[in-house]
Amino acid sequence: MKPGLAIILFAMSGSTVIAAGATNASSDKASRAGDVGATLINLEKQSWVAWKAHDGAYFSSFLSDDHVDVSARGATDKANVVAGVAGPFCSVESYAVDGFQVTRLSQDAALLVYHAQQKTTCAGVPVPSPAWVSSLYIKRGGRWLNAVFQQTPTK
Repeated sequence: MKPGLAIILFAMSGSTVIAAGATNASSDKASRAGDVGATLINLEKQSWVAWKAHDGAYFSSFLSDDHVDVSARGATDKANVVAGVAGPFCSVESYAVDGFQVTRLSQDAALLVYHAQQKTTCAGVPVPSPAWVSSLYIKRGGRWLNAVFQQTPTK
């Protein structure tokens, strides 16, 4: 797949849900999820800064080696995403992200879901916006890495 197409897939692809419970176990779980949530939200926000700046190096360390990026056009891998982000194919004029929710799936996996808007073109074609984003993180070697990314345009 060409890097330009990969970036379109990245651009067009596509919580801590912390329930306050009455028990101490629920409170402890919420506290742990909150710490992880803040870390993942920070990583995700940094990825948007890197996306706008064409910082492929950030994505090279941010994405897991087995990363999958899913869009309406199919799936692509880390190498294509990194090449696409680093290339001049897309131009991000502005973006906004909000409404973050994180669901801790296990000790080493968490799903980040949020709302994103962007004014971006790839090969002169506007990227659909706004969108709901799903971003799956895994913890390997003590680091949180992005393993799956998907954006689903909203109407």
